[in-house]
Amino acid sequence: QVQLAESGGGLVQPGGSLTLTCVGSTAIFRFLNMAWYRQAPGNQRELVATISNAGSTRYADSVKGRFTVSRRNVDNTMNLQMNGLKPEDTAVYYCNGKSGPSDYWGEGTLVTVSS
Repeated sequence: QVQLAESGGGLVQPGGSLTLTCVGSTAIFRFLNMAWYRQAPGNQRELVATISNAGSTRYADSVKGRFTVSRRNVDNTMNLQMNGLKPEDTAVYYCNGKSGPSDYWGEGTLVTVSS
C-alpha cells in the first residue's frame, strides 16, 4: 500500500506557472507507473501526463510544450511543472500510481487560472 499526497495548487494568472508535487508514503513509489490527471467542473477526469517507473513520459496534446512531468524516486516524489497556464487548465489535479492490479490516487489539489 502507498498513500499519495498532492500539493502546490493555487490561483495563478493566465500565462503564469505552477509546480505541483506528489509525494508517496513508501518506497513502493519507485515501482509505480505514475500519472497526473485533472478534472474540471462538469467534466470527466482526463489524463494530463504520465511517467513510467523507468522515466518515460507522455503528454496530452492540450499540454504538450507547456507542462513537464518528472520524478525523483529517491524522494518518492513526482512533479508537474506547468508553464503558460490558460483558464482552461483550471481543474483539480490528481496524482495516480499504478502497478499491476494496484491503483492509487491522491485527494487532489485545485489549480485556478484566472485574472
